[in-house]
Amino acid sequence: MKYQKLHIIGGPGSGKSYIARRLSEKYRLPRHDLDDIFWDRSHADYIRSGDEARQRNLESILENEAWIIEGVYYKWLEKSFEGADKIIVLDTPVLLRQWRILRRYLGYKLSRSHEKNETFANLIELMSWNQKYDRDNLVRFYAFSKAQAHKIVVCSSFSEVEKAVNE
Repeated sequence: MKYQKLHIIGGPGSGKSYIARRLSEKYRLPRHDLDDIFWDRSHADYIRSGDEARQRNLESILENEAWIIEGVYYKWLEKSFEGADKIIVLDTPVLLRQWRILRRYLGYKLSRSHEKNETFANLIELMSWNQKYDRDNLVRFYAFSKAQAHKIVVCSSFSEVEKAVNE
């Protein structure tokens, strides 16, 4: 693989984790989910990590020679975008993302193995936020990362991502 530092961004249910996991397995690159940095995992509820802890954890990832970082966030990730060889934006239809969010929620509820106590209210909030992602957060991401535009590639499938990281 030509690129060793990848940042994958996309809305909830866009396939970020799936694609990051497949790339990680195939190319033996360490994978990092930004949710593990953004949220304080010592709580059963969704509580944000402190800014200092979040930056410290991000910087420890960026110090490595290779990484795949995936998540929906952008505001605190300037260093990640600067350090990335490629920034992959997943372009997945909203309805497909909504279905995946619902399927994941039901899987958590049926398995009872997920560490977070996801409520129906959490599901509705995430689906509502997802509805606005393309016209709100994604637009702001492009404005925020304008200096890195030459690294951005928009993909809608694993095969497109794989082609982009091997060109």
